[in-house]
Amino acid sequence: MNIIAVDIGNSTISVGLFVDNIEKFIESVSGGDRDRLSNMLIDAWGQFPFVKSDTVHKREGVIVVSSVKPDWCDMVKDICADELDEKIKVIGVDIDLPIEMAVDNKYEVGTDRIVAAAAAFAVVEDAVVVADFGSAVTIDLIDEQGVFLGGVIAPGFGISAEALGVNTAQLPEVEVARPRDPVGGNTHDAINAGLYYSAVGLLKTVCENYAEQLDKWPQTIVTGGCAETIKPDCEFVDSWVPNLVIKGIVLAYKKHLSVQAELGEMSNRDDKA
Repeated sequence: MNIIAVDIGNSTISVGLFVDNIEKFIESVSGGDRDRLSNMLIDAWGQFPFVKSDTVHKREGVIVVSSVKPDWCDMVKDICADELDEKIKVIGVDIDLPIEMAVDNKYEVGTDRIVAAAAAFAVVEDAVVVADFGSAVTIDLIDEQGVFLGGVIAPGFGISAEALGVNTAQLPEVEVARPRDPVGGNTHDAINAGLYYSAVGLLKTVCENYAEQLDKWPQTIVTGGCAETIKPDCEFVDSWVPNLVIKGIVLAYKKHLSVQAELGEMSNRDDKA
């Protein structure tokens, strides 16, 4: 299978290229950098082979998108149409959601959370917590039957730091890193420690609450651009998986193809009956 998986987040867009089911690259770009994104997509598409029986030299591949930002999704759609003469397939619109949902409204849940949950459960095959530390922090729970139960959403490091800088008179905006000392000896270090340990504490507390609800400790998988920052103080985390959403996009498309094939077989049997 040849697929370009595109994860459109709140601040970056990640592009994963898979040729014959082999990962070739996964790269991220600022969502506002249209030129670089366009070049990345053109380069990825150019690595697909041409359809052997196609006289117009159409390439054999598909572009599948998970998006939490409609404007950027439209941009990717336009780039693919203008530069590649190709339509994108959007998860939740053209592609079925890859996991059973037990939430009030499954279409309000970001597809990045959904595909990441599906990818995690496909590996663990048991109750699992999936935490994504990006612009926002999401910590979701999937039960032992593979049902997405929901989760928590909190501001990420950047949003929290900006909020302190904007909404106070004398507090600076800081870039969060692991503290050298848990006790901040100056304003900058105090803010850094506060934001850092808030994230670590949030993850641990939420996992403990989920464990009480399940009556067992679930495996915990963490992903996202800021995950590496908190890694040293999260010994309770089982796995750190970069680009989990990209992997989930690929899984979602494969599941979609499988379901479509089954429906086709059922239709053929009905026609013959």
